[in-house]
Amino acid sequence: MGIFKTKKNKKYNYTPRFYKGERSPFEIKHKFDDQRVTIQKTNLKGKITNAIDDLKTNPNTLANRRVSIIILILIFVFLWIIDFDLSIFF
Repeated sequence: MGIFKTKKNKKYNYTPRFYKGERSPFEIKHKFDDQRVTIQKTNLKGKITNAIDDLKTNPNTLANRRVSIIILILIFVFLWIIDFDLSIFF
């Protein structure tokens, strides 16, 4: 009976007609995987240290400064929304 058997997927041996390359055209790979160093480690500490090293060696320091300013502004807006009293620090 066909109730307890699962269907098997069909396999096709397809090669593209006009493709001339080394790799398979069906390989799923992100565009920037060759330049990233943060995708190599699997544990959390390795990912964090790789991200910090990548941030330090980034030649575009203007973008890093801009991101840090935006993060600070968002933190202050959040503290203002929840009515946090900043006078306890002074």
